[in-house]
Amino acid sequence: MTNGNTVTRERIAAMEPRIRPYIRHTPVLRVDMADFDRPPQAVDLKLECLQHSGSFKARGAFTNLLERPVPAAGVVAASGGNHGAAVAYAAMRLGHKATIFVPEVSPAAKLQRIRGYGAELIVGGARYAEALAASEAFAEKTGALQIHAFNQEETLVGQGTLGLEIENDLPDIDTLLVAVGGGGLIGGIAAWFAGRIRIIAIEPEGAPTLHHAFEAGHPVDAPAEGVAADSLAPKRVGEMMFPIAEAFVERSILVTDDAIIAAQKALWERVRIIAEPGGAAAFAALLSGRYTPAPGERIAVLVCGSNTDPTKF
Repeated sequence: MTNGNTVTRERIAAMEPRIRPYIRHTPVLRVDMADFDRPPQAVDLKLECLQHSGSFKARGAFTNLLERPVPAAGVVAASGGNHGAAVAYAAMRLGHKATIFVPEVSPAAKLQRIRGYGAELIVGGARYAEALAASEAFAEKTGALQIHAFNQEETLVGQGTLGLEIENDLPDIDTLLVAVGGGGLIGGIAAWFAGRIRIIAIEPEGAPTLHHAFEAGHPVDAPAEGVAADSLAPKRVGEMMFPIAEAFVERSILVTDDAIIAAQKALWERVRIIAEPGGAAAFAALLSGRYTPAPGERIAVLVCGSNTDPTKF
């Protein structure tokens, strides 16, 4: 793995047409916060929850499989669920074997996705860090290509293509709210925008990985709890994305589990969008008032994942 400074706008722009045949250009929906019983405010929702495999992770997965040689042993990934589903989907599309390790906290909807794409699924350990250790041992034993969920150059470049797409869709926005777990998504997007818009990180109070890293000045261990633990609780933010975040992410805002659940319900009840807890976290900051836009601020919210059972909320 190399320094995050190699994740450049030029590399992202060059990668986008390579993965374009395999990914969807996801839609944007403009809503008024008055429809959610908040003060009137136009907000653009980028619905990356409608991406193949149910999250933005498909972008990084295809970038890895197209940029790196895949051995006969195939690929291996550790995941709370979304990255595993994306790697399994990309491997299926490109004709490779995939083995996915997930922790026991991963929900049934995500396990079903992974199995449905034909990957070998191994469930074990309480949290992502344990699944990651098991996947690393598997890669060393078999020679399979390991695809890291966030601390991987190709993963960051792939997620950065979403920043490019957002800019094409919404060239006039001032601010983008992005949920953070390991930081691959916000790292790639921030590398693309490179300070040209305000990027705000949104994290659950139970898993403040980037928040703690900003306070310490470097990635540190953080709690890995809460309703979004399957997608936004990797123990610590990625080493590669941190210098990008320091340079281009304005700050981190923490939201409660109750706010995340309320955002899930509101997105479904008011606009019929299904979002998993991690996918709804960025909207939770706006709905709960943890982030209050300035008058006239042009704001977009990334809804980044939908792998959940809506009957659960």
